[in-house]
Amino acid sequence: MQNDPFSQPGYTENFYDAVGGHGTFVKLIDVFYDGVATDPLLRPMYPEEDLEPAKRRFLMFLEQYWGGPTTYGEERGHPRLRMRHIPFRVTPEAKDRWLFHMRTAVDALELPPLYEGTLWDYMERAALSMVNSPSEA
Repeated sequence: MQNDPFSQPGYTENFYDAVGGHGTFVKLIDVFYDGVATDPLLRPMYPEEDLEPAKRRFLMFLEQYWGGPTTYGEERGHPRLRMRHIPFRVTPEAKDRWLFHMRTAVDALELPPLYEGTLWDYMERAALSMVNSPSEA
């Protein structure tokens, strides 16, 4: 998709289809985890040496959330995002690092402004809701 501020989105059933479906979300996840893989603050929050299982879980979650396949719910049940993140110390600094890498990933998609803004708004709200610990300083 071109990032053309004058383009009009075509009608689709849902956001997932409108932004390009599976391929778009795979790219988002791949770019995001490329950043996480080398981030000294975030990488320790992923206990698995191989990030592929985390990538798959996040991909399934986002696809289902935005109207794609319901694989996440079928395999893992209700997302319970805050509960699943409680074991990790998510500070405001970790949230900022997460958003930094997610911003890079969202920008890599080159979505039309309406879709970019919708996706980014969700990511900001989701990241803020995961904070469960005060700053380290």
